[in-house]
Amino acid sequence: MTGAAALALAALLSRSPADRQALADLAYVLGEAHALRQACSAGDQGWRSRMSRMLEVEAADERFRRRLIDSFNAGFRGRRAEHPSCDAGAAAAARDTAEKGEALARRLGS
Repeated sequence: MTGAAALALAALLSRSPADRQALADLAYVLGEAHALRQACSAGDQGWRSRMSRMLEVEAADERFRRRLIDSFNAGFRGRRAEHPSCDAGAAAAARDTAEKGEALARRLGS
């Protein structure tokens, strides 16, 4: 294990179960945001890129990494099914999703 990998694993293991759940919830919200952005701005990979960065920082063990990826994909599929195209409903959902994500990020940052 490299020094960076050891530090990442130590950081992950120091997370409480509640924080790990909040990270999984945040991954879900990032998936929702990505689906909504894709509906209105096809090709924009901003939220997917943020998810990739979260995996680099938070997913030191493969089981938790898989959990985060599965959460992201579930959020994406759910919102894609609900809002396959850009309309007023997708815009409102994007605002709601942003609020959920912000609340989770603040909780994790405190």
